[in-house]
Amino acid sequence: MQVSDDGQGGPVISYAYKASLIGSAHRFELTDDGLAWHIAGRTGLWRYGEISAIRLSFRPVSMQQHRFRADVSHVKGGRIAILSTSWQTAALMAPQDNGFRDFIVALHAQMAKAGSRAELTAGLGRKTYAAVLAFLALLAVAMAGLLIRALLIGQFAGVLFILGFVALFVWQVGGFVRRNQPRSYSFDRLPAGLLP
Repeated sequence: MQVSDDGQGGPVISYAYKASLIGSAHRFELTDDGLAWHIAGRTGLWRYGEISAIRLSFRPVSMQQHRFRADVSHVKGGRIAILSTSWQTAALMAPQDNGFRDFIVALHAQMAKAGSRAELTAGLGRKTYAAVLAFLALLAVAMAGLLIRALLIGQFAGVLFILGFVALFVWQVGGFVRRNQPRSYSFDRLPAGLLP
């Protein structure tokens, strides 16, 4: 995140990230007029009152296990994704935690100042979250069945393998499920678990 002067004495807060190796960076600026964006050769300005919704979520990927996302929606149907990581090289995706957090907090402050009535949600959608929980319940039943079978036939190496797999799975997936629980929030109480 960068803070610069807009030429009229007001600050301009900006944030940029590269969504892929190919193409230009996605750039965003918070001005007095609204959220200005520059994505793939297109530009626009969304007034703070025209932003209809913001969804914050935790979205890890294989190359960056600590990645956050903000989806900003416009009243006319457009949507912008703002990510907390940026591609550096073919093998490196760099976190931009402080810049992302500061930009998202500043965006919420500007919207609150403008009297926005945007819907503020956190985590996954309710249907998606329910599907994730159902899948995890089925997986837990299957793993319990395998564990019981391994105990009954005396395969203690199998028991240790299953317990190790379960511990690793809970460690990897537990944070994703906990952070992405669907909920609403307000401009003055952003969900700390969904900001780096």
